[in-house]
Amino acid sequence: MTDNNTRRPGPWDPKPEPAGAAPGATTTARTPAGVAGPPAVQGQSLVWALISTALLAGLLWYFTRSWVVAVAAIWGLLVHEYGHVLAMNRYGMGPAKIYIIPFLGGMARGQRMPESEWEGVKVSLAGPLFGLLAAIPFFILFLVLGGKVWLLGAVVIAAINLINLAPAPPLDGSRALGPVLARIHPMVEKGAMIAMGALVVLWGISNGSYIFAAFLALALFGHLRRGAWRPEGRPLSGAEAGYSVGLFVLAAVACAGVTMAALIPLTDGTVTGALTIAGNYLGFGR
Repeated sequence: MTDNNTRRPGPWDPKPEPAGAAPGATTTARTPAGVAGPPAVQGQSLVWALISTALLAGLLWYFTRSWVVAVAAIWGLLVHEYGHVLAMNRYGMGPAKIYIIPFLGGMARGQRMPESEWEGVKVSLAGPLFGLLAAIPFFILFLVLGGKVWLLGAVVIAAINLINLAPAPPLDGSRALGPVLARIHPMVEKGAMIAMGALVVLWGISNGSYIFAAFLALALFGHLRRGAWRPEGRPLSGAEAGYSVGLFVLAAVACAGVTMAALIPLTDGTVTGALTIAGNYLGFGR
C-alpha cells in the first residue's frame, strides 16, 4: 500500500473557493522554494519497526505453524513496499519511508503528493510488480534443496502482490484504476470503489481472514469520510488512462503467472490442479 501526508479534496468534495489565490496561479503537488511545507515524514523508529515486524511474524506463524510462510510473508511485504519507495523517490516524492503495521501489514509513505495521477498510478503498481522479485529466492531454494515448502513461500509472496491489486481502498488496485474510472465520472469511481471494497471485506470474512477484513472495513470507512480516493495533481490524459489499464493488466498477469508457477508443482503437475487450489482458497467451488 501507499500513503501520503497531505490531505487534498477528493473529486466529489465541494469545489474549493479560489479566494486569496493570485490570478492565473496554479497549484502543484510540491512545495515552492522558500515556502515551509508540512513536517517531514520521519518513519518508524528502529525499535518499533522491529517490534511491529516480530508481532506480524508471530501472528503469521501462529496461524500457519510454518516459519517458511512467516519469513516469506515478511520478506515479500518488505520487497513490495520497497517497490513503492523506489517509485516515490524516482518521482520526487521522497525520501519515502516504510512502515510495518503490527498484525496487519505494511505501508510506504512519501513526503509529498505525486505531481500527476499518472505518476500516482505508476507508484501504486510499482509495489506489486517489484514485489514479485521476492519470490525468486524461494524458487531457487526449491530447485537447489528440493522440498515443496519453498514453493509455498513463493505462493504467499505472489498472493500478497495479487491481493493488493484488488480495486478496493486502500489497496494498490484502487489507486491504479480509480483515476481511470474518474475520467468517466467521479461518482463512477466512488461507486466502484465502495462495491469492490465491500466485496473484498465479505471475501475476507468468508475466508476466515477476520483481521484483514476488519482492517479493510475501517480503511473503507475512512476513505468514505475523507473523500480522498485517488492521487491528486494533473488528471490522466486519454493515453495515460489506456497505459494505466495496460500496466494494471500486466501486473495482474505477472502475479497470476508467478502464483501458477509455484502452485503447479504443489499439485499433480497440471494447471487444472493449480486452479483448483487457487479456487478453493478464494472460496470458489466450496
